[in-house]
Order: sequence, then structure tokens, then C-alpha cells
Amino acid sequence: MRRYDIARHIARLDPERDHVEIVHYLVGWEFPWDWVRALEMALYRTFCNPRTSRLLDHTREFHDRPQRRYDDTALLMAEIMEWGYDSDRGREALRRTNRFHRHYDIANEDFLYVLTTFHLEPIRWMDRYGWRRLTAHEKRASYHFWREVGRRMNIRDIPPTPEAFERWSVAFERTHFAFDEANRRIATSTRELFAGWFPRPLRPLVRVGIHALLDDTMLASFGFRAAPRPVRSLVAGALRMRGWALRFFPPRRRKGFITGTPQRSWPDGYELTDLGPPPLLHAREGAAR
Repeated sequence: MRRYDIARHIARLDPERDHVEIVHYLVGWEFPWDWVRALEMALYRTFCNPRTSRLLDHTREFHDRPQRRYDDTALLMAEIMEWGYDSDRGREALRRTNRFHRHYDIANEDFLYVLTTFHLEPIRWMDRYGWRRLTAHEKRASYHFWREVGRRMNIRDIPPTPEAFERWSVAFERTHFAFDEANRRIATSTRELFAGWFPRPLRPLVRVGIHALLDDTMLASFGFRAAPRPVRSLVAGALRMRGWALRFFPPRRRKGFITGTPQRSWPDGYELTDLGPPPLLHAREGAAR
């Protein structure tokens, strides 16, 4: 198989009818590492909405169990992208996601905004740092995929086109993004989670590197100091160089979904029934008894 064979195969698929297959190829074969990083940026972006951050701050999941919260969220989303939202595993991942969210009073527009970030942040990341950009064909498939996921999460008023989806997201940010102490606390907990993946001497550099990836609106919403300009240039340049170099690598021989690799919270593997906030899982077990 040659480097662009999967891209050529995707181009022959229909972006509306075959969107599940297209997203599977994009996430698991073309951009596995990049897609995870892009969804981390999507996670950060949702913290710019004080309503979201205050809820997360109240539950304390990102303070008390940040790695578990990160891993479980990433795995539930990965199950849906790997197997499709109407597969047995995809349906179970969505069922669990919906059940956990029902415990909280979350506005429909906040759900909808999070949905837009799952679509838009990977596009933006690949445009900046990917070994190739997503095609218009692939972007349209991504929209149809997340629209169908949103429908199965009972999210209302999903804009009817990819263009309207993006416009709605940008307008939401203009209206709702603002500094809040809850934003700062949740963003700081998440930054410390990411920094903790590295040896202690490197963590100050990782923190500055994370700031270098956040745009001005995000930095203002968190009250974070911007990284020095040379650091921003270095981080962006390193990621672009990585993307350029990957063009000359052979294509993957095995899919790269995170479901197939040990996670920090689940080094020996997991079952879908393991995933979710422990207080809600334990409450359900107690009710069953």
C-alpha cells in the first residue's frame, strides 16, 4: 500500500452515505496521533464556556480523578469513531454517555457547542499540523458523522449544513466565551494532567508548550499567560516539521485507535461497563442491590 492509497479510497466514497467508514479511516489510519491531540484541543476549548467549567468544577472529576475522566471520555468517543454509532459497541458507548449526562442540568446549546468542537478542531489541527489537510469531501463526512451522533444524544437544532455548523460555533464563542475562575481551575487541572505524563524536569517546558498551542481567546478565558513568541514559533514549527516528515513514511499497517493500546487508567484493558464517573457507577450498583 502506498502513502495516499487510503486518501484515494476515501475520495471514492460518498461523504453522506459512507461517513462512518470515512471517519474510521481518518481517525484510525490516516491521523491517529493527530486526532487525539485535536480532541484534546477541543476539550480545552469547551472550558472557555463558564457554564461548562462551573459544572465540571462542581463535580470535581477533573480535580480528583483527572486521568480517569480523560481516559474514559477519550475511550467512549474512540469506540464510537472506531466501530460506528450504530454498532453494538458504539450504541453502548452512546447509551452510557447519555445516561451520565442525564444526571446534570446541561443546556442544549452547550451540548451542541461541544459537538461542533469534535468536528471543527480536527479540521483546524490538520490544516496547521497534519501530514496532509482534510479534503472538502472528508470535512463533509465528518459533519454528517457528528450530526448523527448528536441526534442520538438528543441534541436539538443541529445546523443543517457544515457551513452553518461552523458559523453557529463561532457565534456561540463570541457570545459565551469569557474569563471565569472555574475556567482557570479546570484548564489548570487539565494542563497539570498533561504535564504529569512527562518526567518532572520537563514539566515546566510542557506547561509553556501547552500555552503555545492555545489561541488568544482561550488564553484570555483561562487567565493564562501567553507563551513567549519564540516558544510559539518553535512548537508550531516542530509540529509542522513532523507533519511534513510523515508524508514520506509508509502508511500504517495496523489501525491506531486508542482502544487497542493500554491506557493509564486501564493498563490491563477495560470493558465498556467500566467507563464513567465512579460516583455514578457506584450509585447505579447500589440501586441495583
